Amino acid sequence: MVDRKDIGSWLSGPDTSGISKYPGERLGLPESGPGSIARAGRRIVAICIDWGIALLISNYAFAGNSWATLAVFAVEQALLVGTLGYSIGHRIMGIHVIRLGGGPAGPLPALVRSLLLCLVIPAVIFDPDHRGLHDKAMNTVLVRM
Repeated sequence: MVDRKDIGSWLSGPDTSGISKYPGERLGLPESGPGSIARAGRRIVAICIDWGIALLISNYAFAGNSWATLAVFAVEQALLVGTLGYSIGHRIMGIHVIRLGGGPAGPLPALVRSLLLCLVIPAVIFDPDHRGLHDKAMNTVLVRM
């Protein structure tokens, strides 16, 4: 005879035996402190700071043209993340972009990452490790300093 425990039940819930305890555990990153995954709050404030800077530059130099604002934002992200590993907003919030191996992101991954970030959708679709599709595509991760 078939028993309920043989076939399972929706009451028992999903199998959580393979789920990580915290974001970044599967990547070998610490749970908190330097080197841990940057949480959503820091990311959102950082992108708001960067967008505000791009908006100020665009208002001054391009009469507030929305495409110019997006272009200034993309250039800021590509140049600063590609050379320093962080944008102005990232630096203020104490986070930076690294490759999964631990090295700097580099110019080409930073350029592609910033273009994908400007599309918005890749940035808002993320995995359990809080990595957006733009980070997954470039094998990067945003971590705390």
